[in-house]
Amino acid sequence: MSKENNSVMTIVAIGSIPLILVLGNSMLIPVLPKMKQELDISQFQVSLTISLFSIAAAVSIPILGYLSDRFTRKAVIIPALILYGFGGLLAGAASAWFSDAYFWIMAGRIMQGIGAAGTAPLAMALTGDLFKGGKESKVLGIVEASNGLGKVVSPIIGSLLALLIWYSVFFAFPVFCLISILLTAFFVKEKKKKEEPMKIGQYMTGLLSVFKNEGRWLLTTYLAGATCLFTLFGILFYLSDILETDHDMKGVMKGLILAIPLLFMTTTAYITGSKIKKKMKLMKNLIIIGLMFMTISFATLVFFKKLIPFIAILALSSIGTGLALPCINSFITGSVGKERRGFVTSLYGSVRFLGVAAGPPLYGWMMDWSRTGMFLLTAGLTAIVALLVMLLIRVKKDKSEEQATNSLFTKLQFDAE
Repeated sequence: MSKENNSVMTIVAIGSIPLILVLGNSMLIPVLPKMKQELDISQFQVSLTISLFSIAAAVSIPILGYLSDRFTRKAVIIPALILYGFGGLLAGAASAWFSDAYFWIMAGRIMQGIGAAGTAPLAMALTGDLFKGGKESKVLGIVEASNGLGKVVSPIIGSLLALLIWYSVFFAFPVFCLISILLTAFFVKEKKKKEEPMKIGQYMTGLLSVFKNEGRWLLTTYLAGATCLFTLFGILFYLSDILETDHDMKGVMKGLILAIPLLFMTTTAYITGSKIKKKMKLMKNLIIIGLMFMTISFATLVFFKKLIPFIAILALSSIGTGLALPCINSFITGSVGKERRGFVTSLYGSVRFLGVAAGPPLYGWMMDWSRTGMFLLTAGLTAIVALLVMLLIRVKKDKSEEQATNSLFTKLQFDAE
C-alpha cells in the first residue's frame, strides 16, 4: 500500500474512534421508551442508561489519558474498544436471557462508559502525535465531522435496529467496535516513546498548576460546554418520550425526527469551526450568541406543543449549541502549552460527559414535575452561563491580525473584581 493510501486509511481509522463514542448514547435515545415499557422501570431508571455510561466515562478519562501518555495511544485505545464492545454484548445478552436484566444492563453500560473514555479524547491526542501543521488541523476537522455525523445518523440506526427487537441495539456495539479495532490495529502506526514517561506525581502537579493559574476562565468554559451537552441530551430525552407517547411515532420516523436538531447543530458547528480560527473576540461573542439562542428557544418552547413548530423552534437551540461548542473547544485547546494540554482537554472531556450524564435524569424528573418549569429553568440556566462568559472572559483587542494568532492564553484577562 502506498504512503498516501496508508495516510488515508490512518485518517479513516482515527475517524472511526470518536464515532464509536457518539453511538454509545445517541443510538440508544430512540429505544429508551420501549426499554422502560419492556422492563417495567421508572423514568429515572431508564435515564440511568445514559447517565451511568457518561459518569463512568467522565471518571475514567483522566486516568486513561495519563496511561496513554505513559505508554502509547493504541495501547489504551484498543483495550478500551474491546471493553466497550464487551459491555454492549453483556447488556444485550442480559436483555434477551437474564431475569434481572436491568442490573446487568447497567453493569454493561458502566463497562461501555469506561471504554468510551479511551475513544474520542485519545483520538484527538493521537491526531496531534501523527500529523503536524495544516495536516493536523485538517484531520482534527475530520475527527470532529465524524463525531457530528455520528450524532446525526445514530438515532436513525437505533430506530432501524429497534424494528428487530428493542435490545438489538446493544448487539450492534461489538460489531462497530470490531471494525474500529481492526482499522486502528492495522493502519495506525505509532513511534516508540523516547522520553521518560511522566510520573503520577507530575501528572497531579500539572493538574493543580492548571487550575491555580487558569482556573477562573477554565471553569467558565467548562461550565458552558457542560451546559450545552446537558441541555442537548436532556431535550433529546424529552423529545424521544413525547414522539412516542404524544405523537405515536416509532421506528425510523422517530429516528429521523430526532436527527433534525442534531443535523442543525452539526452543520452549524462545522461551519463555525472552519471560520473562527484564532479570532478570540469573535469566539467569545459566538459563545454568548449561541447561549442566548438557546435561552430564547427554550423560553419560547413553553408555548408550543404541536410537533412542527416545536421542532422549528428547537432548531434555534441546536444552532446555538453549534455556535458555542467549537468556540469553547478552541478556547480550551489553544490556551495552554502542549505539556499541559492533555490535562486540560481530558478534564474538559470529563465535564462534558458529566453534562450528558445529568441531562436525562434531571429532565426525566422535570417532565414529571412541570413542562413549563422545565423549559423556563433551562432558559434561565443558559442565560446565566451566557452572563458568566460575558463577565469572566476578557479578550484584549489586538493591534493587528498577526498578534491575533499568538498564544491564546496571553490574550485572556479575567475580571478580578
